[in-house]
Amino acid sequence: MRVDTVSSNQFTPATDPIVISGMAVEAPGGIEGPGALWSALAEGKELIGPFPRDRGWPIDDLLSVSELDGWGPVCDAGGFLHGATTFDPPFFGVTHREAIVMHPQQRVALRVAWKALENSGINPGTLDGADAGCFVGMSPMEYGPRAAVADAYSGHRIAALGQLGAAGRISHCLGLTGPSISLDTACASSLTALHLAATAVREDECEWALAGAVCVMGSPGAFYEFARLNALSDDGHCRAYSDDASGTVWGEGAGMVLVERESRARRLGHSIYGRILAIRTNHNGKGKPILIPRVRAQEQVIRKTFDAAGIDPADVGMIEGHGTATPAGDPVELIALFKTYGAARSEALMGSIKSNAGHAQAASGILGLIKLLLAGQHGRIPPTLFSDNPTKTVDWDMTGLRLATKLHEWEPKEGVRYGAVSSFGAGGANAHAIIAMPAREHSDS
Repeated sequence: MRVDTVSSNQFTPATDPIVISGMAVEAPGGIEGPGALWSALAEGKELIGPFPRDRGWPIDDLLSVSELDGWGPVCDAGGFLHGATTFDPPFFGVTHREAIVMHPQQRVALRVAWKALENSGINPGTLDGADAGCFVGMSPMEYGPRAAVADAYSGHRIAALGQLGAAGRISHCLGLTGPSISLDTACASSLTALHLAATAVREDECEWALAGAVCVMGSPGAFYEFARLNALSDDGHCRAYSDDASGTVWGEGAGMVLVERESRARRLGHSIYGRILAIRTNHNGKGKPILIPRVRAQEQVIRKTFDAAGIDPADVGMIEGHGTATPAGDPVELIALFKTYGAARSEALMGSIKSNAGHAQAASGILGLIKLLLAGQHGRIPPTLFSDNPTKTVDWDMTGLRLATKLHEWEPKEGVRYGAVSSFGAGGANAHAIIAMPAREHSDS
């Protein structure tokens, strides 16, 4: 059943918006589809679990690093994909030997791309030669033994360990002939991929495109890094925007959406989950250390986005923030939101899916986007966990913005729900998107 109720079928190149017409997701806690993710979000479930014991990680060493001088604690907790170690090579035309070497990020991205196409009503096995693009955000993750050895897997690593990226793997598997780009802007990768995909479709580089991101940790390296920076949660909970936040919790995830012109989606009977009104990206520039977020840069990218979207920021009813639960990140983000949406008298409800599933790094933005699309589809804004004690580093009385503390009804404005999502990368890249979601009375997914 369609998620849109708009009946107009008259389009011109200038009035034919880019829409999201298919989506798929894998998230921690055994989540393998949008329906399961929505149920977990609506019920306020925490999807964090213990470290996986089937990846050969040095768990005992990892949990004892706090004994080193200057290191913070590592809790036995994270947002891990249950299916990260499973894969069906013959189904995707991959040999067994190559599959063993293939990075789990490529495996999971292939699977989620296939599901996104099926969600839109497309048979993935019929696409050979399609004028379609693929844009996938992903960051390097350690995996497997050293490459500088002569063994049975030599010759397979160049395509399997990230050099060609997940986008090339997906395009090759499906036979897509449009632009195929794997990209890394750290935690801003998802929305950057969506931006490139929407631009490619708008500029007629391709007829339609897949866009998304993936994060599967082949090693616990990220936990060591943030333990040394004393930036991990000390209790294993990701308390985004909370006064009790002590640091982030690393997680995994993957999501993919299909983007195309609305005229094409309607002609082919595809669902319309949302119209991409605007996406903008920028960079912090020089000055402070590269890991430190900047209010000025985040404020600029948000203003550019709602200026390009051509809507009143006060009409935005939901803001899915970055919300890493770090003392350096959350206050900066909130100040930027207060100076933009708050100054425009928005009363949007805010939150972060990281409170449920941890920080999925390159894939964090696509998980947040899919959360936003599901909220728009169901007409409800799910709660952000641990939001009952908002951080006191900002003055909430100066703004109409609030954290979503429960499952809130989300009333449309003239038949449309407007939402925004942010992603801010550790390397200084920032991205913000505004999505318009046509309202409907009921949902069956």
